[in-house]
Amino acid sequence: MPAARPRVVSLVPSLTEAVAAGAPGLLVGATDWCTHPPGLDAARVGGTKNPDPAAVAALRPDVVIANEEENRPADLDALRAAGLTVLVTEVRTLDQAFRELERVLAACGLDPRPRWLDEAEASWAALPAPTAPRTAVVPIWRRPWMVLGRDTFAGDLLARLGVTQVYAGHAERYPRIPLEELRAAGADLVVLPDEPYRFTADDGPEAFAPLPAALVDGRMLTWYGPSLAEAPRALAAALAAAS
Repeated sequence: MPAARPRVVSLVPSLTEAVAAGAPGLLVGATDWCTHPPGLDAARVGGTKNPDPAAVAALRPDVVIANEEENRPADLDALRAAGLTVLVTEVRTLDQAFRELERVLAACGLDPRPRWLDEAEASWAALPAPTAPRTAVVPIWRRPWMVLGRDTFAGDLLARLGVTQVYAGHAERYPRIPLEELRAAGADLVVLPDEPYRFTADDGPEAFAPLPAALVDGRMLTWYGPSLAEAPRALAAALAAAS
């Protein structure tokens, strides 16, 4: 008799997409920010920073998928106090992302290994060595300005594409830096993703002019899931367009 399929609640948009790509029926709950795949049929349990523990518990999940950066410890403690199993991931590099994805998919009983994960690993392994390294400031928010600092997944992806971030050695992972300091940091490029802050051609580049601005898809830069297969090409194209 086949084992019962686990009931899964995901509090991480990237991991929601990763599970749904292989077995959408496993997901009984997801956050309001879980936008992929479109049309996901799962109960909504609040945001990544403010999930409703009672709503999660009412779904009777076998496992709740979380992330140490996306979700607050107090919320995860409340879920554990309700008797739920919480799988907490840590993703700060591409290699770590692949390991954690395998762990999550295994916890959800997804076997065999999904094809998109093989394709994602192959896409990054085939990436040629950068020939023209660049230095960048990478804002993730404005009002106040916040940028990528040390030890971030997005920073690791950019480094593999030949982009060194100015604040990679900062003591904080997402430091607040005054705009005047960002402008004087010596970067030759500003990289502007469309999440968490939605930078656009009309909102962001003007603050750094005449520095070239690369507008990138935030999902390609910050999500760890099926988008990783397309991310090297998409990010490389966006960076190349900023010259």
